[in-house]
Amino acid sequence: MSNIGSYEERIKDFSWKLAEEELEYKDGDVINIGWYCSDRNCIKGKGEKMALIWEGLGGVEKKYTFNDVRLASNTIGHHLRGLGIKNEDRVCLFMDKIPELYLSFLGVLKIGAIAQPLFSAFGDESLHVRLENAQTKAIITQRKHVSKVRRILEQMPYLEHIIIVDHDGKKPLKERETVFNLEEAEKIDEFEIFPTKAESPSLLHYTSGTTGQPKGVKHVHYSIISQYLTAKWVLDLQDDDIYWCTADPGWVTGTSYGIIGPWSQGITQCVLDTGFSAESWYKFIEKNKVSMWYSAPTAIRSLMKAGDDLIKQHDLSSLRHIASVGEPLNAEAVIWSEKVYGMPFYDTYWQTETGSMMLTNYPGMKIKPGSMGKPFPGIIAAVLDEKTFEPITEPNKPGLIGFKPGWPSMMRTYWGNEETYKKKFVNGWYLPGDKSTIDKDGYFWFVGRDDDVINTGGHLVSPFEVESALLEHEAVAESAVVAKPDEVNMEVVKAFVTLNPGFVADDDLELKIMNFIRKKLSPLAMPQEIEYMEKLPKTRSGKIMRRMLRAKEWGEEIGDTSTLDDE
Repeated sequence: MSNIGSYEERIKDFSWKLAEEELEYKDGDVINIGWYCSDRNCIKGKGEKMALIWEGLGGVEKKYTFNDVRLASNTIGHHLRGLGIKNEDRVCLFMDKIPELYLSFLGVLKIGAIAQPLFSAFGDESLHVRLENAQTKAIITQRKHVSKVRRILEQMPYLEHIIIVDHDGKKPLKERETVFNLEEAEKIDEFEIFPTKAESPSLLHYTSGTTGQPKGVKHVHYSIISQYLTAKWVLDLQDDDIYWCTADPGWVTGTSYGIIGPWSQGITQCVLDTGFSAESWYKFIEKNKVSMWYSAPTAIRSLMKAGDDLIKQHDLSSLRHIASVGEPLNAEAVIWSEKVYGMPFYDTYWQTETGSMMLTNYPGMKIKPGSMGKPFPGIIAAVLDEKTFEPITEPNKPGLIGFKPGWPSMMRTYWGNEETYKKKFVNGWYLPGDKSTIDKDGYFWFVGRDDDVINTGGHLVSPFEVESALLEHEAVAESAVVAKPDEVNMEVVKAFVTLNPGFVADDDLELKIMNFIRKKLSPLAMPQEIEYMEKLPKTRSGKIMRRMLRAKEWGEEIGDTSTLDDE
């Protein structure tokens, strides 16, 4: 039985109170995401139901019931409390997609601390910038990643605890390091959860901007109201589903819909922690009888590239609903999925700052391949004129996407940066920074970013952050970073550099610079191409004209060059 009801029925007299009632929450009550995703399921009789099916390299598998999740998150929370971690302290989760990542997320929230999940491929500089901003008190990590923490430890007096979850005892621990082995720890059955309220902070996710450092997006426990209902209606999650969200919890999709959305409903989910290969993904779906699959356009395009014959070698008949997130899903991918899986990918649009889905292709709604769909019930959305910030009423005319503030999972601020947060709101609208059109039927169509942020494989990369890191390489005198079109990732990073005297522009140097960025920032931020230049295009006031470099890559008109310094 579907959760849906028609889109038209759902938007009539919609109220978020519906989600509050289903979650048995009343205004002013204690509301703790950690408790809702574990203890409440046990109280509701789902204690022995499978919560997590995890598979790692070599086919290693671990399974956890909701009661296991409850006990594990209690045990982790108890351990953190014993170290002196208090409510609103920031605890960084810096792990691969291992079970401890998912269980620690709930344990941190249960004690009222703020979870700070970070992508485990981040290099030491990316890690340092984000820990510094949050003044993080503890980090939970693995021995394969602890060397990154050690390299920057002297610069982080506020980081009191480095907790290693898989220490094998072979190498001695260093300063501030402790070991926590979940399987060996005494299980904590009775645990007093910190009484967080609706506006208590829950989560800090970091996102990239055009200029300046990454921004810490602060969410609160009340966000579960949006995440629960969007997961129920858009992902159409049902009690007997086996759900697979392919996103890493280092990114918002991996927490909103890889932990909170499914587990707040007591849904079984599976996680594959082996990297991408089309064959291993299809095997995983077949083996676990995945029925609802939430993935990203980059992965979908890679699956298209792997060919249709591979699909015929696997039984994917368990799939009944599939959806996409992270970047625009091209029409070809929707048409292809209908042909090969017998169903279209339902595209969804939202971002770190919104916390939950905003524009969606809603089950039961007509799909227009290439469209982001319509606003989720309760979301007021418009396309705004770029000068007046008033809604455009004319169909198919591009403008800025705007949302009326007030949905439960909206970010509450940028950590320590209220000024930038306030700039996101203009004329009573929240501006996510994307351009769109609306057709005569009310469907939104993505046009592009309103800034220079690079969306590579659904992950936002700040040109400023990459440029700053490039300047730390001894060979680089000046740098400019732009997006370059890419068949699979939509965009990739391209760098233009001028060299310091004594360095030779060749392939060997290009590789060295690329690896320097990969280690310092992350594989996502690493330029896929470096172009050497005698000088970078600049305005007369000395500002690098990224716009010109980007236009060259995309084959676009360069536009007004009257301010160009061509001396």
